[in-house]
Amino acid sequence: MNIDRIDSVELTASAARMIAALSIGFGSSAAARLRIAAWLATWFVVVVILAATRALYYEHGLGTPGLGLAVALPIAVLCATVARVQSLRESFHRVPLWLLVGVHMVRVLGINFVVLYAAHRLPAPFAPVAGWGDIFVGATAAPVAWLAYRQITSARAIVWIWNLIGIADLIAAVGLGVTSSPGPARLIFTEPSSAIMTTLPWLLIPGFLVPLLFVIHIGIFVRLVKDRRSP
Repeated sequence: MNIDRIDSVELTASAARMIAALSIGFGSSAAARLRIAAWLATWFVVVVILAATRALYYEHGLGTPGLGLAVALPIAVLCATVARVQSLRESFHRVPLWLLVGVHMVRVLGINFVVLYAAHRLPAPFAPVAGWGDIFVGATAAPVAWLAYRQITSARAIVWIWNLIGIADLIAAVGLGVTSSPGPARLIFTEPSSAIMTTLPWLLIPGFLVPLLFVIHIGIFVRLVKDRRSP
């Protein structure tokens, strides 16, 4: 079994765990949890279809602009939805902070970027930066979530620092991925390019996991600010 097949299973399982955790955390009832899970699962399926049809592949698809849209559009939609839908907004403020931190444990799968780089299927600096950054954030998510759960005195400061590192890692990864992918925004011309990130199973990372994790990072910042202002 090659790495693509192995990671198809790993990425699908990671997405399923995130969907389950967020559905339980945000859903105030069984029906609400099922609705949230259904919407997230639908988004996941759409990304799978885009990857399977190579709709974003640079040779005959939308290329870099399409990939950028696949990352940015879900972030905008998710933020607007949570901000406008009262039930989701109320649920967001009830979700334990440790849960929002803990879901980032899936980022230990960043090891795959390192493996793909070693196999000469992804370029530097994109793969090493994205890979080791994700490994660090994913590996530290559990202890940071535990500190948040225990409400240790220094937990808030540690969550702030960890969250800044986590969101900076995603921004750097997306930026390096775009600038090393074939298209008008390409600035890094080392081979191979990062074009495989628009195919299966790799599109699941920028098309599903990255936007979802990015929005959770934003949510953590909002919660930290709100909790600080609360008496």
